[in-house]
Amino acid sequence: MKLAIVTGGAHGIGKSISMKLLDDGYQVVLLDVSSDFIEKLKGELNNKRLHAIVCDVGNPEEVYQVIQDIGQQYGKIDCLVNNAGISRFKSIEEMTVEEWNRIISVNLSSIFYMVKYVKPYFSDRSAIVNISSTRALMSEPDGEAYGASKGGIFSLSHALAISLGPKTRVNCISPGWIEVNDDVVLSPEDHSQHPAGRVGKANDIAEMVAYLLSEKAGFITGQNFVIDGGMTRKMIYV
Repeated sequence: MKLAIVTGGAHGIGKSISMKLLDDGYQVVLLDVSSDFIEKLKGELNNKRLHAIVCDVGNPEEVYQVIQDIGQQYGKIDCLVNNAGISRFKSIEEMTVEEWNRIISVNLSSIFYMVKYVKPYFSDRSAIVNISSTRALMSEPDGEAYGASKGGIFSLSHALAISLGPKTRVNCISPGWIEVNDDVVLSPEDHSQHPAGRVGKANDIAEMVAYLLSEKAGFITGQNFVIDGGMTRKMIYV
C-alpha cells in the first residue's frame, strides 16, 4: 500500500485530494493547521487508512518533527502533495512585512521544508505534486504576496524535478476558479464565462493529482498543468 502525505488536507481542495487518494487505496497522512477541520473530516470518513496530524507547515521545526514521526512509524513515503496555502489581498501600503513573510512561508517555503525532510524517506518510485494557482500567470490588483508565492511554486517544482529525478517525479497544478463551498450560489454568468461552461470543482484537481502520482504518469515530470476551464486562454476586452 502506498503512503501519501497531503498538506492542508482537511478542507477545501486538500480534503478532496485526501478523499480521492483514500478511494484509490492509499494510506493517507494529512497535515492541517486546523484541529477543527481535522476532527470534522475524521468524523465524516472514519477510515482506518487516514492519519491526521495538526501541523503548521510554515514552521520548519514543526515540519521536521512531524516528518520524523511519520518516517519512523511508516518507514517509507511514496507520495507528497503540497497543497497548504493562505491568501491576503492587500495593497503594498496596507500589507505588513509579517503578513508578507507568513504567506511566503506557508505557500512556498513550506514546500522546501516538506521536501527537505521527506526526501530521506522517499521510496524508489516516488512522486510530488505541488498546488500553485493561475495567479502565477495572471493578476488582479493587490495580489503581490499571493502571486509571488504561487509563481515561486511553479519555478520550485521544475527545479525539484531536475534535482530529484529520476527517483522522484515532481509536477505542479495551477487551479483557476475552484468553488469548494457548497453554500455558495453560483450564477449562470459565473459558469458561462468559462470556456468549459462551468466553474471548477475540487474533484477536478483531485483527479489530476491522483493521475500525476500514479505510474500512468511515469513519463511526466517538471510540468505545470493549468486547470481553469480555459480562462487563461480567453481574451477579454473591456
